[in-house]
Amino acid sequence: MEIRGHGPPARAFPAGGEFDMAKKSMKSDSGVYRVTEVIGTSTVSWEDAASSAVKAAAKSLRDLRVAEVGKLDMKVENGKVVAYRARVSLSFKYEG
Repeated sequence: MEIRGHGPPARAFPAGGEFDMAKKSMKSDSGVYRVTEVIGTSTVSWEDAASSAVKAAAKSLRDLRVAEVGKLDMKVENGKVVAYRARVSLSFKYEG
């Protein structure tokens, strides 16, 4: 497969053995994962709110793998934004 653009054509996958590494990494990540939701808050930004959610969850959950921001909202008082909130789904390896 070629990708068209400026310069010489590029391949979407390297020639020969392109899936060998993907197969190996999939095997090492096999297992069961649990997903939980947490909500982080910040007076600064949504990014800080999401980071605070991950930081707090990491104190009690081991082997966090993926964090996905599912919803962003704001707390409003008297017409002004007073807090940013991020709902984050976290996955971690299930051990029992």
